[in-house]
Amino acid sequence: MTTAAINGLVLSGSRNIFTVRPEWGNLPADGRTGEVPDVFPSTIECRIKGKILKGIEGFYNPLAPGDRVQLETDPLHPGTGMIIALETRKNFFCRLNQKGNCTQLLAANVDQVLCLTTRSSPPFRPRFLDRVLVQADSAQIDAIIVCNKTDLDDFDPDVEERLEDFRRIGFKVLEVSAQTGRGLDGLYRHISGKSSVLVGQSGVGKSSLINALCPNLNIKTAQINEKYDRGNHTTTLAFMVEIAFGDSFGSVVGDAVGGSGAECTRLIDTPGIRRFVPDKISADDLILHMREFAPLAGKCTYGLSCSHRVEPGCKIMEAVNAGVIHEDRYNSFLRICDELMGKNHDD
Repeated sequence: MTTAAINGLVLSGSRNIFTVRPEWGNLPADGRTGEVPDVFPSTIECRIKGKILKGIEGFYNPLAPGDRVQLETDPLHPGTGMIIALETRKNFFCRLNQKGNCTQLLAANVDQVLCLTTRSSPPFRPRFLDRVLVQADSAQIDAIIVCNKTDLDDFDPDVEERLEDFRRIGFKVLEVSAQTGRGLDGLYRHISGKSSVLVGQSGVGKSSLINALCPNLNIKTAQINEKYDRGNHTTTLAFMVEIAFGDSFGSVVGDAVGGSGAECTRLIDTPGIRRFVPDKISADDLILHMREFAPLAGKCTYGLSCSHRVEPGCKIMEAVNAGVIHEDRYNSFLRICDELMGKNHDD
């Protein structure tokens, strides 16, 4: 097997061992025969060559699903290789890893974030969504709210009011059910041909939704913990699946030699997150990443020095009183701001 450098797409990784889909079509012909062999493995288990890979400094994990890399295969151990370079990312979606106090990558080079939630089972957590939406806006990645488990009879006027407010300020909210298939056609239209990362707390049905879109995947799922009304962690690491959609729903992309997967749909499943802490955002800039707040930035009597809590002439508080900003969104803004300044809250 040749040791020439080839391009690859990171599908998953754990403890610095990464599953990479090589793009064999970019492999140069063998210098002795002038031909490219016909059969290569669809994925390669890779490690990072050396101790330092340019572009990974300061991250809790060096690579994430969606990263594009260059690698060398190991001629003595077929199916393995070494990552020698990371290609420049167009973007990445992350959160703060509180244990390591550094950036944790969840996905790279994505077109959109799918923020999964449920009205109940587990309970609706709009402030979790606020945090994910802030992070997506900071990374300049489009975000869609996906409300799963709509087959459950769980009408709650407070939940409906908050979902409607997300719609009012411009977010698309999709109603789906992985159990019954409701809304999956609409979801398919929004993800087809794109790379999307699914983010949500445990139990909202991220893996179940991917299974519903591509039944032959059979990703492991689990029931809600009835005692605590929250999900169990069944997805333990982020991973990408590549799906080729037919007339209805999809199948896993085949192992065609030279296939880059450029036309397929990519979904990145992430582990359930109990608490999402935004990263790489300052408390002063937070206002710029909440879309109904941003137009008012700097317009308070005290300008950019306004804390938006007690000052007279605060345009944010005036907007809350006028109903332009939902009171719960305002409270969420204050809690995130406190956290970014080092004051802890548990949402």
